[in-house]
Amino acid sequence: MTDDEFEPKLGRIGSKRERSYLQRVLQSAAREGARYAKSGGRFSGSRIGRGAGVGRVLGSRDRLAAYRARRVIVQARIVKLAGKGLANARAHLRYIQRDGVTRDGAPGELFDRDQEKVSGKAFIDRADGDRHQFRFIVSPEDSEQYQDLKPFVRRLMERMEKDLGTKLDWVAANHYNTGHPHAHIVVRGKDERGKDLIIAREYITQGMRERAAEILSLDFGPRSDLEVLGKFHNEMGQERLTSIDRDLLRTADHERVVAAVATKAYEQTLRAGRLQKLKRLGLAMEIVPGRWRLDEHLQSTLRQMGERGDIIRTMHRELARVKIERGISDYAIYDPADRSAGRLVGRMVGQGMSDELYERRYLIVDGVDGRTHYVDVGLAEPHMLPPDSGIVAVDPLRASPKPSDRTIAEVAAANEGYYSSTLHALHDPSASPEFVLSHIRRLEALRRAGVELERRARGTWTIAPDHLARVERYEEMQRRLRPVRIEMLSPVGLERQIGVEGATWLDHELTASSVDTLQDAGFGRDVRDALNRRRQWLVAQSFAQERDGRTVFPSGMVADLQCRELAAEGGRLAREQGLAYRSAARGDHIEGIYKQRVDLASGRFAVIENGHDLTLVPWRPVIENSIGREVSGIMRGDGVSWTLGRQRSGPSIG
Repeated sequence: MTDDEFEPKLGRIGSKRERSYLQRVLQSAAREGARYAKSGGRFSGSRIGRGAGVGRVLGSRDRLAAYRARRVIVQARIVKLAGKGLANARAHLRYIQRDGVTRDGAPGELFDRDQEKVSGKAFIDRADGDRHQFRFIVSPEDSEQYQDLKPFVRRLMERMEKDLGTKLDWVAANHYNTGHPHAHIVVRGKDERGKDLIIAREYITQGMRERAAEILSLDFGPRSDLEVLGKFHNEMGQERLTSIDRDLLRTADHERVVAAVATKAYEQTLRAGRLQKLKRLGLAMEIVPGRWRLDEHLQSTLRQMGERGDIIRTMHRELARVKIERGISDYAIYDPADRSAGRLVGRMVGQGMSDELYERRYLIVDGVDGRTHYVDVGLAEPHMLPPDSGIVAVDPLRASPKPSDRTIAEVAAANEGYYSSTLHALHDPSASPEFVLSHIRRLEALRRAGVELERRARGTWTIAPDHLARVERYEEMQRRLRPVRIEMLSPVGLERQIGVEGATWLDHELTASSVDTLQDAGFGRDVRDALNRRRQWLVAQSFAQERDGRTVFPSGMVADLQCRELAAEGGRLAREQGLAYRSAARGDHIEGIYKQRVDLASGRFAVIENGHDLTLVPWRPVIENSIGREVSGIMRGDGVSWTLGRQRSGPSIG
């Protein structure tokens, strides 16, 4: 045999020896960045749609080219527009055009292929009847070097149109209010022929990002060796999941053992330095010199550490904005999934988006327990959140049926699977009409939310034997979307409450039989001081009296203070409109146009006008979308039972 001859001895076809050799070859190729696909693999659908072939070609670049390429983060979401989807699409466009997102702090403006300013309403009107739309957030790593991101976005969309083989109907808005300027792009789910636009998953997850990176590299050139090495050196000491960690995980064997050595000197330095950092974090252990075992939870732990670091920076920024000083040890992350999580009461410090693509929000709450909390509130609507400095209570949501669900199931079980207000009253003669009505509301709400329920003639409902299981699945879904319940205790801050003639949160705390535990630190100390000052003001104004060394509060004091504030504010608003002010009492029928919402020391109220007079009634989130429209309801206790028009399924009751 000559030196040029090579005769591999693999054994019989299909033998274990052959498969072992092939596996080693493929693993070695994978470590060098090569990709291969198994034939006959499970069909995933990732290559169905426009741009499939482009995504494969762009994803096959060699490893060195990937290192030198400029990086772009692309987040994508496909949103269905059926049901409330179109209304949510309108709200999304309002969000990306909100105040303070441009370089000079002005509201964002939508633009498209040709125009510098376009109408969001016109875009949504064109989308009426579309099955879906695409939403993208594009964030180039060097975006701060662009004075204006519009040319970059337009070139990206032009490349996408060529890749997908169709014109796209899109609008975009650029945001400069974070450390990484980025673009929000919304694309209609129709191609230029009016057919449903289907984009291959691999193009969305890979091809679009690669196209954006190409444009970035054309503008600023490939990254130099110094830039690449600088990035990796910065990653060595980070307490988050990095590209070095991904490389370690990719090259680890089935026992999670990796070698610190590498073929290139700088790669070995990076691996060795990162492994030492992971050792200090308790996530790696050197078993023999040069051989390390990675912790089985390495990836998830580093992700959590990265998220916590981002949260701490967010909290520090929000506290600095309102000039509140708190130590890092006083920072806390409120976890509603923790069974020990209880009621959190505190002052609103700030709020924002934790996930702009899915529109999840967070609150920063300075608690009466002396700590400052980060709270993920999920998909909470902005109008449901109190303003900064307002007082809020946060409770964890539990994924379990409500007492009303159990009562409905109990009544139905006793009546061959049927429920109605009449059957409920016969089952429990002591139940008041209002109590029974609350159960009908619950069924209506569940049906509108998609829980399978059948409403028969004359207000009778068919309740399935597994009704409680269905409700529990629904509640679990709601808990994931909205993990907490937010109660606004006061829309105004402590200082405004101390000397106002109104029913404040401080008054409710002073007259309550039990109060929240106040720590003598942070906001807890501020509340203690505010309660003392409010008590002194009430005594000085003769709303309360001092007797035998203690303060006595009359039973009707809080209601009297509320009536005074409502009369003063209602009278002022009525004079401005040339109307008369009419107070509302329990049992009154409320009817008129919902004009606006007002925040008072006594709470949040809705202004209802009926052409002759004006009334202030307790505000509820259910009517916020009815502003400028006719509403009606009945005053019941401290709130209003609203009837907001009729639908094919019957009245919408809130």
